[in-house]
Amino acid sequence: MKKTLLFAAAVLLAGTGLTAQASSAPADTTQFTVVKENPITSIKDQNRSGTCWAYSGLGFIEAELLRMGKGEHDLCESFLIYHTYMDRADRAVRTHGDVSFSQGGSFYDVIYCLKHYGIVPQDAMPFPGSLYGDSLYNFNQLDAVTSAYVGAIADKKSSGRISLTWKKDLDCIYRNYFGELPATVKVGKKEYTPRQYVTDYLGLNPDDYVSLTSYTHHPFYSKFILEIQDNWRWAESYNLPLDEFMETMTSAVKNGYTFAWGADVTEDYFGRRNGKGYAYVPATLKDNDLTGSDAARWGGTVEKGAVVESKGELTITQEIRQRAYDNWETTDDHGMVIYGIATNPEGDEYFMVKNSWGDYGQYHGMFYASKAYVAYKTMNILIHKDAIPAPIAKKLGIK
Repeated sequence: MKKTLLFAAAVLLAGTGLTAQASSAPADTTQFTVVKENPITSIKDQNRSGTCWAYSGLGFIEAELLRMGKGEHDLCESFLIYHTYMDRADRAVRTHGDVSFSQGGSFYDVIYCLKHYGIVPQDAMPFPGSLYGDSLYNFNQLDAVTSAYVGAIADKKSSGRISLTWKKDLDCIYRNYFGELPATVKVGKKEYTPRQYVTDYLGLNPDDYVSLTSYTHHPFYSKFILEIQDNWRWAESYNLPLDEFMETMTSAVKNGYTFAWGADVTEDYFGRRNGKGYAYVPATLKDNDLTGSDAARWGGTVEKGAVVESKGELTITQEIRQRAYDNWETTDDHGMVIYGIATNPEGDEYFMVKNSWGDYGQYHGMFYASKAYVAYKTMNILIHKDAIPAPIAKKLGIK
């Protein structure tokens, strides 16, 4: 997630409680009534790092372990981030910089790591940021160094012949920050490699998890590579019509499943920015300014969208959702975990969302997202394939 450096800065500030929008907006006192709440692990704080994808992805896996009766686990983001950044650097160099190198990532990076590298518990590595004298992650200096280094290697015009040691040099930078990666994990009297820890101890099968989305520029009930920068591994997502996409999310939660949620959080009506503690879609959205465009020659400089009111929110259609994606109004910003459903005083259903910005706001690190907001601003979700309603899974060819 986190497509641009500008947005990354906004999220990092949000993680420390320093956003002007959050501090100036009045706190909301809306009381929600829980309909269904599935167990999750504790709220974490990604602090000054673009690692929401790691925290949400592993937070989802931790919730899966709870659902499976495996107990509570705290999995190590540092292990995952190290492997992901080393792989992404390699891809950036091999594509001469055409694949972006940044702090962001995707949910598939989590699944890929579990399958190919394994995972370790949090206490198998130093606490985030501790080796640099910080109490949490702070990537300000780390990212400046690694981005410059990888950028120089990827630019053949400036680097000439690529150094045979460039990966070792980058590895040293990351190991100095994250610490040494353990070769084995000891649980009781048994030792596991990180991959054995995933399969033999935790009992996880990475192939059980799939990505779902809903867009019209690819056929429904097929798979396609979601065209976002942080999908640098070019992972595929199954494509569903919006009504079935929403049905899957609602059904999953009501049947005891959580899922990882990738969404746009830059809108003024997103919970942290509006001071309300919940995300919703106003019935009237701003018009698109077409000044300077060819379309303005025929239809004027302002494009009016079709707005349909429903209990104070915009009714989200497949067309509205697609237009927002095509116009970069919905962007790949942030990863979170959806784990429950609640209703507001008017009886409208909201999803319950676990965030990774620490204990903030009136809901202490979580917030509520309306069904309209989720329908409009979801980029994709990562979910266990068994959580998909059987008729929909059949259409997708998932067994």
